[in-house]
Amino acid sequence: MVFIKSWTEYQAKAEQLYEEQPIRTRYCIKYRAADGVLILKVTDDNTCLKYKTRSSIMLNRFEAFNLSIMSKMQNRQAQTAPSASGGAAGTSSGQDVPMSDATAQATGGGVAAQGGAQGAGGNKKKKPKKKK
Repeated sequence: MVFIKSWTEYQAKAEQLYEEQPIRTRYCIKYRAADGVLILKVTDDNTCLKYKTRSSIMLNRFEAFNLSIMSKMQNRQAQTAPSASGGAAGTSSGQDVPMSDATAQATGGGVAAQGGAQGAGGNKKKKPKKKK
């Protein structure tokens, strides 16, 4: 297990490793607060890729890589608009596509929004009177 020094090399090899064997590939993130070290590891039991950094500048790159690899691991595709000809109303291909948390909050389709008056603040308990 050798640490790769270049971020671009690590990112390219990690994504390539995942695309070759998506079932066997694991992605691990470790942060040691005492040392201030972030360690990223991608492995498929035969090949192990590791990257270590202490720089806070790498957080933007890490976040972009994390979003990229997680979207590949979720195997979700972008939802397309329903076509006017054919299909069930409200679905484009007859398949249910799960809604992400950000989409649910933006469209109001979340569980809390469907629940009605939950969290509306209308049912507050009164404070008891102080004893003299």
